[in-house]
Amino acid sequence: MTAVGRRCSALGPRRATGELEAAGDYVKFSKEKYILDSSPEKLHKELEAELKLSSTDLRSHAWYHGRIPREVSETLVQRNGDFLIRDSLTSLGDYVLTCRWRNQALHFKINKVVVKAGESYTHIQYLFEQESFDHVPALVRYHVGSRKAVSEQSGAIIYCPVNRTFPLRYLEASYGLSQASSKASSPASPSGPKGSHMKRRSITMTDGLTTDKVTRSNGCPNSTSLPHPRDSIRNCALSMDQIPDLHSPLSPISESPSSPAYSTVTHVHAAPAAPSATVLPASPVARRSSEPQLCPGSAPKPPGESDKAPHASPSHTLCKASPSPSLSSYSDPDSGHYCQLQPPIRGSREWAAGEASQKARSSGEKQKELSENGAPEGEWGKAFTVPVVEATSSFNPATFQSLLIPKENRPLEVGLLRKVKELLSEVDARTLARHVTKVDCLVARILGVTKEMQTLMGVRWGIELLTLPHGRQLRLDLLERFHTMSIMLAVDILGCTGSAEERAALLHKTIQLAAELRGTMGNMFSFAAVMGALDMAQIARLEQTWVTLRQRHTEGAILYEKKLKPFLKSLNEGKEGPPLSNTTFPHVLPLITLLECDSAPAEGPEPWGSTEHGVEVVLAHLEAARTVAHHGGLYHTNAEVKLQGFQARPELLEVFSTEFQMRLLWGSQGAGSSQARRYEKFDKVLTALSHKLEPAVRSSEL
Repeated sequence: MTAVGRRCSALGPRRATGELEAAGDYVKFSKEKYILDSSPEKLHKELEAELKLSSTDLRSHAWYHGRIPREVSETLVQRNGDFLIRDSLTSLGDYVLTCRWRNQALHFKINKVVVKAGESYTHIQYLFEQESFDHVPALVRYHVGSRKAVSEQSGAIIYCPVNRTFPLRYLEASYGLSQASSKASSPASPSGPKGSHMKRRSITMTDGLTTDKVTRSNGCPNSTSLPHPRDSIRNCALSMDQIPDLHSPLSPISESPSSPAYSTVTHVHAAPAAPSATVLPASPVARRSSEPQLCPGSAPKPPGESDKAPHASPSHTLCKASPSPSLSSYSDPDSGHYCQLQPPIRGSREWAAGEASQKARSSGEKQKELSENGAPEGEWGKAFTVPVVEATSSFNPATFQSLLIPKENRPLEVGLLRKVKELLSEVDARTLARHVTKVDCLVARILGVTKEMQTLMGVRWGIELLTLPHGRQLRLDLLERFHTMSIMLAVDILGCTGSAEERAALLHKTIQLAAELRGTMGNMFSFAAVMGALDMAQIARLEQTWVTLRQRHTEGAILYEKKLKPFLKSLNEGKEGPPLSNTTFPHVLPLITLLECDSAPAEGPEPWGSTEHGVEVVLAHLEAARTVAHHGGLYHTNAEVKLQGFQARPELLEVFSTEFQMRLLWGSQGAGSSQARRYEKFDKVLTALSHKLEPAVRSSEL
């Protein structure tokens, strides 16, 4: 081959590559140009087709705006109560609510929780702070219909949707062109740093509905008054250049919002010079909701380093805080702003940032009060109170004021047992389940929690306290309540000295009570207690009673054997759980038993006792503990909703109180003895009652 030939062959691949790239750009341009040049009639039909989809499909709702930039979404919500849903630009598959409240644009990330509904089936639920739903449209309908605040701290209420007027495919192509042009023409504009997030993407199953949409705004007139819809979209995109830059240079101590509890548009407050604060490392208190360990603090930066990066994000120096049990709102991942857990470590960067923000808002009124550490001693004392470690049980049978029991009583008094049986037979299973749930929620501090109690506990809800070291006494109290409830129900069944038909009817009502606790009330705690009573060896051995149950109450027997027992087994093994939106009291018994294994009475092999799957079961319950601690507010709201308008009978509330049950079973004197001794003696009593009802068949009689 000649030198000229070798030279041409060397240039060939390079030229071919350039031609392919040019062809690709031409195809991309032609495709987007084809979409943008669609007629208004075609676009209108395409939009109508999208809005006619199933109501559970996010595309069928005009308030869904897809992957529009954060700045554009803020221009669309113009009045208080306006809202829209958009895709997160940094977290594919997540959604963000943008709304306006008190003349300020706010952004809330819609949190996703994966719920196990079986060994091989899981589903996702969506929530802001408390209520969770199976899909985003249901979440929006709830907040719009009930006018419930999106977050407690902001008080933002949504009621006026901002609707899109163009189909998703058209908006996707429009923003793909506008973002490319704006990025090329103005690298320092607000759209410049986010250009990588705004590139046009095709719709895929992994991205969810990642499309771009736009609706009414000051820069977008109505589509009917435009010569072509393409112009309105480009006007919206061009109006972004008028938005001030949100990534202006920040000092290390000025990265604080106006309120540390929820994320809004980033507000930059000028902080006074504090050379000593600029070199402090980041506080390690921020943590991810899925990771119990603390985030490591970032290395301290030199005072002048922040000036070298005019568009630096706080992510370089702070740990990102996801929703946590002590943080009641959510950060928008697109905002470049990071929420702050309460209380901050004194002297940390977050603490200094909060002080700087507070001083900026008060125009320097408190600057003269700053001490060497940067805060008045009086104000710091109000910010945090050391939680109280409870040393005594909340149950005190000796001082219990009862409507049914005299001051002194003996164990298992016949008259008292008869009165309890009459009270339980007067109402249906659903009413009983409501009484049980109300008492359970009060004992577990899901309901009836005052501000003083929250201060003493150090957390907002008792269900969160269960997972903490200083919540040991509450765990022990719940163990006491669980076993006492099971024993009382077993006594009620074994104390029925009538015919097998009467005992079968009582068994059937107890099964109905378990079903109501599980389904209607979402109370997994007492559901497990009732099932524990039915599964006791002293009751399980009553063959005549169970045969009669299958004959007279077939549906109850099938419900117990085919649904309730397998469901409880899945709960104990950590394979299945009820939907969060229906749960008032989660299944915490395995967690409590794990944490208090030295104090919990042994009633047989635990689910994690197996050498084959024991570790997986333990890990499943520890993982569930995070969800329990995180959603205390959700359980509180669910309990309030299910008990709303409920008129409780004081006598029934007393029957299901733990102090009453302890006095009923062990008397005024025996109720104060040790737990192990009480349970051991009563196990013998239950065995004697069971054999009295159905004596054991001797082998010689067979």
